Amino acid sequence: MDDKTRIYVDADACPVKDEIYRVAERHGCHVYVVAGNFIRIPQADFIERIAAGSGLDAADDWIAERAVAGDVVITADIPLASRCVKTRAAVLSPTGKVFTEENIGMTLAVRNLMHDLRSAGEITGGPGGFSPRDRSAFLSALDQTIRRAKKQKV
Repeated sequence: MDDKTRIYVDADACPVKDEIYRVAERHGCHVYVVAGNFIRIPQADFIERIAAGSGLDAADDWIAERAVAGDVVITADIPLASRCVKTRAAVLSPTGKVFTEENIGMTLAVRNLMHDLRSAGEITGGPGGFSPRDRSAFLSALDQTIRRAKKQKV
């Protein structure tokens, strides 16, 4: 295993892939763009496309089996975030929220509660749209997260 920080992107619905590529290149990180099936990526030596397969949670499983301390995972999927936090990877949502051992339990509980309420017809609709403020918060959080992750690799 090399000592370079790797970034794993849960890519199927990730709105900040272009931002990830720019920041990763600046920091010298390798990016794995993981999706269930084919997804377009730019041609660059540091970006690799992974088609994990169409099975339920195939992309999540691929990421969770590889992410370790010193790596960064970008996902909006709370169960995947929880799995990766347990491996000590740095985990970040596309809106810039950092998932940690301190907050992932409550985040997962709220996610499960909201899922149950939606299933019962109590709540309709989903999260609001992705805003320029979200993009800015993400860029700042990604830069800080990579810096911390690199220190773990050393």
